[in-house]
Amino acid sequence: MHSALASAFRSLHRRDGVFCLPNAWDAASACLAAKAGAPAVATSSAALCWSLGYADGGSVPKSELIAAVQRMTRVLNVPLSVDLEDGYSRNPEEVADLVQEIHRSGAVGINLEDGDGSSELLAAKIQAIRSRRSLAEVFINARTDVYLRDLARGVEAVEMVRSRARQYSQAGADGLFVPGLAHADECARVVASTELPVNLMVVPGLPSTELLGSLGVRRLTSGPWLFLATHATLLRGTAALLHGDVGGLTSGPLSFGEMNTLFATTTANS
Repeated sequence: MHSALASAFRSLHRRDGVFCLPNAWDAASACLAAKAGAPAVATSSAALCWSLGYADGGSVPKSELIAAVQRMTRVLNVPLSVDLEDGYSRNPEEVADLVQEIHRSGAVGINLEDGDGSSELLAAKIQAIRSRRSLAEVFINARTDVYLRDLARGVEAVEMVRSRARQYSQAGADGLFVPGLAHADECARVVASTELPVNLMVVPGLPSTELLGSLGVRRLTSGPWLFLATHATLLRGTAALLHGDVGGLTSGPLSFGEMNTLFATTTANS
């Protein structure tokens, strides 16, 4: 089952056009993504941290992260990829240990970022993961924060991404994630600069998926936006309830039965 899901996940990055990958944060959001037709699901590090009561940025305990992944893989029948931020350690072997636990928990892909650290450190972490035969099938999506952290702009940013992409590819990465990149001409230059399938994240001003596909972008993730939209609805609904307006709560939600059925089979089989 593990290998079949891993193979299916890899194949999604070789299709023509953009593979849209929704980001979930718990078993319910992951199941709903699959119900909506998602061929795979990924976690958003920010959304998962928030759902567990922690700020984004490496603060969630590894044990809670692993438990959350296990809850998702227990109910999913599609591949799951997990955003591991920077791997929660500067030690490459410790990062590889964590990936081992995540893989044992059922995930077949990961994101691993350079953040404000050096590209050499991320390359070393990727190499440590790749050196373990048991992790050969894990899809490593190397994330570079050149655009997200505004480390450079224009031609300089494209060149910095190209240089880092080469390092990560040589270390054994399977994909390149460039969150914050949104300009069509720079997208095209980034795609042309690497053989890795390029992953972008939804941001304001991002071109259409049709245009991104024509530029060669292969994967688009929702980032924290689904979580933020869901919880904006929760906040508005709660505020309305507190003011005595209960009509909106029963107008158009998912039915109890529809939601409960998502988990009936997995509960029976667990």
